[in-house]
Amino acid sequence: MTITITKDKILDALKHVRYPGTGNDIVSSSILQNNIQVEGNKVTFSLFFEKPNDPFAKSVVKAAEQAILTYVGESVDIKGNIDVVFKENQKPQITSILPNVKNIIAVTSGKGGVGKSTVASNLAIALASLGYKVGLLDADIHGPSLPKMFGVEDAKPFLEEVDGKQMIIPVEKYGVKMLSIGFFVDPNQALVWRGSVASNALKQLITDGNWGELDYFVMDLPPGTGDIQLTLVQTLGITGVIVVTTPQDVALADARKGVNMFTGEKVNVPVLGLIENMAWFTPAELPENKYYIFGKDGGKRLAEELNVPLLAQIPLVQGIRECGDAGRPIAYEQNTIISIAFQELAEKVVDRVDFRNENIEATKKVEMQK
Repeated sequence: MTITITKDKILDALKHVRYPGTGNDIVSSSILQNNIQVEGNKVTFSLFFEKPNDPFAKSVVKAAEQAILTYVGESVDIKGNIDVVFKENQKPQITSILPNVKNIIAVTSGKGGVGKSTVASNLAIALASLGYKVGLLDADIHGPSLPKMFGVEDAKPFLEEVDGKQMIIPVEKYGVKMLSIGFFVDPNQALVWRGSVASNALKQLITDGNWGELDYFVMDLPPGTGDIQLTLVQTLGITGVIVVTTPQDVALADARKGVNMFTGEKVNVPVLGLIENMAWFTPAELPENKYYIFGKDGGKRLAEELNVPLLAQIPLVQGIRECGDAGRPIAYEQNTIISIAFQELAEKVVDRVDFRNENIEATKKVEMQK
């Protein structure tokens, strides 16, 4: 039986397709573009997505194809005829040092022991799982822990000549390119370096690393507000900072200092948000229970006080520690409560970076007066 294909029939069919991120149908949410073309049985149109590499784009295309075949007719020639368009809204933060890196994110904390490196590693993996090109720098010179967390302690990055210059090839695992001073020193020996030596070593990892094209360059900073932080803001134009804390008052006091350092007049790096780690303890045998060992909602209150977004409250779960110790960060696992939490964190970070790039000029390197 011959069917009559009209634009109205196509529109009615596509009203059954919803975007998973919001639950709205693709017609009312303007994902469907006003360019439906019908030529005999062949139908073409475009779908528009705000984020480059939108994680739901492929599933929405498939759902749109199926909706037309179901509600209009199986003879419609639609498969492969839907064009996907992304909004190019990530303005590259161009620097002379990393010209092919779009966004540089520093993950920092006011004090040690709050899970900053755990957050940085899982965030990087979650961003990579969304389809972005991600680099990770272990800038915690005196306490490099990322090689252990990624299970690459024995890796030895090698040199490769690129355009006449010897470059360090990052170690790649879980879709993330990574460099750490831990690859170049004896892990059993304490690293006793003066500030200037440590800063120069960090600069070399940045400038001599063959990072290639990256959407996100995540840096795991050492705790506190010292030489390394100063070196980084003088070396790179950092897109934004994420501050990690626990709900404990001692950690909150130091987190407040960290925020104030980056937002101060001399440094002036935007704070993308705050993460409250170890927000509560949930035992595996009682997954519905929450025990507020370090206090309740301390990070949430600090975020409200400082007028910065609260990006996530991450619980204290045994699996996070076990996966990190085993060299397989939990964000790489599929469909666990915590891996989903880190994926949601990554999506929020992408949104915050997009918002920051649309509304604030690119961060400039800090020029210190002598």
